[in-house]
Amino acid sequence: VTLHLNPISSVHIHQKPLVFLLNSPLPLVWKLKTERLAPGIRRVFLVSLGSVVQFEKGNFSLSAEMEEKFFPEKNEHLLQWAQKEYGAVTSFTELKISRNIYIKVGE
Repeated sequence: VTLHLNPISSVHIHQKPLVFLLNSPLPLVWKLKTERLAPGIRRVFLVSLGSVVQFEKGNFSLSAEMEEKFFPEKNEHLLQWAQKEYGAVTSFTELKISRNIYIKVGE
């Protein structure tokens, strides 16, 4: 699955830390494609067991982290866990089948 990340239109270059929880019942390879995300900013990708994130070559991969996690099975439990762990959830998306996911990040 390719995860496309770019800032909302009102933000020229996104310069804040991000945390993504990428959960799947089956192990996946998450391919990351980014545009206009500032280098050197911490970005964390938590993936379900057996999954991996393939970062693009270049500066982005130097400040990005990937960690395998055991996530709660049901979406409502996952959402509660994320809120407890990180204090806030700004976006939650569930997809049954997808090869590309487009996410706009920003204020």
